Amino acid sequence: MRITGGTAKGHTLKGPGKKHHDLRPTTDRVREAVFNILAERLAGAKVLDLFAGTGSYGLEALSRGAESVVFVDRDRTALEIIAHNLRRCFPDARARAFQLDLKKSSSLARLQAHLPANSCFDLVFLDPPYEKNLAKRLLEMVEDSELITGDGIVLVEEKKNQLLPEKLKRLKLRDSRRYGETGIWLYAPLPDD
Repeated sequence: MRITGGTAKGHTLKGPGKKHHDLRPTTDRVREAVFNILAERLAGAKVLDLFAGTGSYGLEALSRGAESVVFVDRDRTALEIIAHNLRRCFPDARARAFQLDLKKSSSLARLQAHLPANSCFDLVFLDPPYEKNLAKRLLEMVEDSELITGDGIVLVEEKKNQLLPEKLKRLKLRDSRRYGETGIWLYAPLPDD
C-alpha cells in the first residue's frame, strides 16, 4: 500500500498486518481513480475521513494538497497506524485523529464538540466495513450533522452490489463507479431553493 500521487507519491504506508484482518485498506488502484476524479477539489480542502482504517484516503488527500484532515475510527490499532503513517509522511500536517464508534447515532455530535465552532469539510470520505448496512445510515448522519460545506462532496466506498439512495434530504448522488468488487458513490448537497 502506497501513496499514489502528490508530494508523498510512492511513500509506502503501514498496513494493518495479519492480526487485524478486519481493517480493509482501500487499494492503490481505487484510491488513484478516486483522486483523479477529485483532483480539482483537493487544493486547500478540509477533509473528514470516517472509518479511516489505515488513513489512506486522508493521507492521499494531504499528499495532493488538502489543507487539513480529521481521521475518525473506533479501533485503537487503526489510530496507531494512522499516527505512524502521519509521522512518516507528513510530520507537520494539520491532522487530528479521534476514536469514536461511528455506529452510534451520537458519534458525529461528539466529534463536533471537539472541533472548532462551525467546522465544515469540503470532502468527507465514508468507508465503512463492507456489507454491514452502515453506509446509508452514516450518509444520513453526515447530512444531519451539517459537517459538509455547501459545495462539498461525500464519497462512499462500499461493495459494488450494495444499493445506496439516489437522493436523501439534502444530498444527491452525482456519480458512481465500480472498480472490481468496490463501488464508489459521490454525493453533493442539493442547491438551496
